[in-house]
Amino acid sequence: MGQPVGHSLSPVLHRAAYAALGLPHTYDAIEVAAGEAGAMLDRLDGDWLGLSVTMPHKHDVLALADTADPLAQVVGAANTVLVTGSSGRRVLVAANTDVHGAAQALREARSGAAPSAAPARSAVVLGAGGTAAAALAALAELGVTDPVVCVRSQARAAGLLQAAHRMGMDVTLRRFDAAAPLIADADLVVQTAVAGAADPIAADLTALLDGRPLRPGQTLLDAIYDPWPTALAAAWSGAGGAVAPGWLMLLHQAAEQVRLMTGSAAPVDAMRAALAGALED
Repeated sequence: MGQPVGHSLSPVLHRAAYAALGLPHTYDAIEVAAGEAGAMLDRLDGDWLGLSVTMPHKHDVLALADTADPLAQVVGAANTVLVTGSSGRRVLVAANTDVHGAAQALREARSGAAPSAAPARSAVVLGAGGTAAAALAALAELGVTDPVVCVRSQARAAGLLQAAHRMGMDVTLRRFDAAAPLIADADLVVQTAVAGAADPIAADLTALLDGRPLRPGQTLLDAIYDPWPTALAAAWSGAGGAVAPGWLMLLHQAAEQVRLMTGSAAPVDAMRAALAGALED
């Protein structure tokens, strides 16, 4: 559920998973306006396994669910609601699979480009929203505890700093327009700002590198997947860096949702093939 959701590729991913698993479940995109998440949650009965949740509801469902898993609580946002309970008592559990999606996307891209690279030690996150908070948790999972976060407005970074504090991370804030030299030296970069916001950074990075290649294993996850490639992804890959596109994060977070909702290991290959077909269309 979300608004807008007409562009969402989540139905492609979940339907492919259920078909591969031989399950009879259905999955649809439902437009739910801001402030109406509670009414949607009230509709969930025993016929439901759960919901995937996108903006503008990721913070609301965390407060509206009966309980939340520790990761969602730490991040401060949920992208999943699970319908659980027995004996007629429905229990809604808020969860966050964006963290899993980001961590797996970074692992896959980095190991594919530099299998013998040393563990990542430095990271930069671009943006300060809910996806940035999930990115911080993913970076912590990968062993980075003191990332730099580049923001366009420090006043809007309060929620992100609170999430970082809950994670025990030591975050340094920097200006968004000063990110190029920071990302040029980072082992991992996660770009979470809206489409087009990082285009000037891409130009600055290209000018800064001036033909010099990035180190093996330097990896960028750009959460944008449409349009693709982004200017930053093109500049990064052009300098020899590994790139995890936004659709790879989408794939892995959906796979974790499938596991949580069905109790079965997600058929990632079938989901990847379906997503590739949809992206080509």
